Amino acid sequence: MGEPAHLRATYNDVHNIIRASAVKIASEFNPDMFIAIGGGGFFPARVMRTFLKDPSTKRNIPIQAIGLSLYESLPGTTAEQLGSEVIRTQWLGPESGKALLGRRVLIVDEIDDSRKTLQYALSELHKDVESELQLLPESERDSKRTKFAVFVVHNKLKLKLGELPPDTPYFAGAEVEDVWLDYPWEAIDIEEHDRLAKEDKEKRTT
Repeated sequence: MGEPAHLRATYNDVHNIIRASAVKIASEFNPDMFIAIGGGGFFPARVMRTFLKDPSTKRNIPIQAIGLSLYESLPGTTAEQLGSEVIRTQWLGPESGKALLGRRVLIVDEIDDSRKTLQYALSELHKDVESELQLLPESERDSKRTKFAVFVVHNKLKLKLGELPPDTPYFAGAEVEDVWLDYPWEAIDIEEHDRLAKEDKEKRTT
């Protein structure tokens, strides 16, 4: 089996994809909190915040972070878990559910591959919120229910192993074939990464 096809995204590529996506997200969801899935969601969440800042108040949207690993080999993980089980490495604080009540939360990651990580994140965040809602009077629960949406820079066009709730808004900046995505924040030599990305683009346009 040969080397899988690569798609190299530059910082400018990612920045422009997010800028284009922000218009739709602002009009259809208008989040007031981001949750970045580390480590690929950190940079996209920070860039997205630039484009969704309220121009009247200049107030930044807060960014929270959770750490989830599906493909990374971590201490204590087995070969069977690698690629098949989502491991939680970092979560919100002990009162995470309370902090989410009544918010419009955009979960951000760089890529939707198998969808397992996104399914896990949404499922666990919903559990946190539901446990807090049960502490409130029933008459207040609907108004305090958190609304979630998902944004990924790239969505791979492939069979997904995870599922998202049908009522969760889903935004993908760009859809790509099932290729190996190389992001600039993973590059050791950024100039070489950008050079190869430019070569790839030239090949696709000739």
